[in-house]
Amino acid sequence: MRLNRLQLNNFKNYGDLELKFPAQVNFLLGLNGSGKTNLLEAIYCLSATKGFAGASDTQNIKYGADFFYLRGEFENNTKIHEVFCQVQPGRKKIFREDSRDYEKMSEHVGRYPVVLISPLDVDLVKESSDARRRFFDQMISQVDHVYLEALLEYHHALKQRNALLKMFAEQNNIDYQMIDLYNQQLSRTGKILHEKRKAFASGFLPLFNKAYALLVDEQEEAALVYSSGLESKSMEEGLKSSLKKDLVLQRTTFGIHRDDYMFGFAHGELKRLGSQGQQKSFLVAVKLAQVEVIKEHLGFSPILLLDDIFDKLDDTRIARLLQIVSGADYGQAFITDAGPERTLKMMAELNIPGDIFEVEKGTIRVKQKAREV
Repeated sequence: MRLNRLQLNNFKNYGDLELKFPAQVNFLLGLNGSGKTNLLEAIYCLSATKGFAGASDTQNIKYGADFFYLRGEFENNTKIHEVFCQVQPGRKKIFREDSRDYEKMSEHVGRYPVVLISPLDVDLVKESSDARRRFFDQMISQVDHVYLEALLEYHHALKQRNALLKMFAEQNNIDYQMIDLYNQQLSRTGKILHEKRKAFASGFLPLFNKAYALLVDEQEEAALVYSSGLESKSMEEGLKSSLKKDLVLQRTTFGIHRDDYMFGFAHGELKRLGSQGQQKSFLVAVKLAQVEVIKEHLGFSPILLLDDIFDKLDDTRIARLLQIVSGADYGQAFITDAGPERTLKMMAELNIPGDIFEVEKGTIRVKQKAREV
């Protein structure tokens, strides 16, 4: 799959901009704050229906404008589709494929998948289990819509159960029949999610190990383990046994929303024992394994977005990564860098063809075409 054309209007720091991307590898070069990451976010938004930086849709509107829209032309297996997104405060968000508006945003997830590698990935190591769960939930949802629907239903029931717990605490009165109703919903969807997470983790691990070995030239081994309270007791048993505690804390303390994915080495935890370079290599390997997962499930390569990837990696690992993502079995890639000289040097040394775009204060121009490299 590839993005042939992209149009941005009033998105972030861009006014009206239209770009074409005929090359497999596209380098976006410019100073920090020039808008490189914003362009990647526009591409990500057309895939995932929302940006990756955590801002609300309206916060992505250019200062002084009343709306933004994005339009992308995607090609997959010779078929071309247009994806359009428009956000205007006070109005319903418009998201459509060709001439059809989506009734639910979840219908679009996984149709035009992207994989993002960015400095924000460090949260997967440093933050709580919430960040790692969200990441794997998003990854599985891109290739399994049954999982996505179960996940949405689970979190809706979880929100309702937590609201009940709070109300019971305030009123000093418990409706066990209502609690049991939500326990049943959580148990049914929780079982589905747990089984699918286990199966996914089992298939993901060898892909991760292979990617990590390529990056570090098999000089060290890493570990990735899925951990869940449902390994020791069923969802229904756990909810019943924790009810007294839940009523005190006014939240649901047992369930698949407490699962974690443990990152580390054979001798200990990545967060405590891994250097910045090791942490970055680990996270890059996770994302490269995600690419392989999508290829296996959907039959085509996702678009790869690499934002500021050279930070914290030595030249050897940078070279290995560039060789991997520019290979014939990979899809289209967009790579940002604030050091043009470094990028040009690497392209020449590794003989990597690619279009080079110069980004400066919300403007982008083609600096060098692939055939000139």
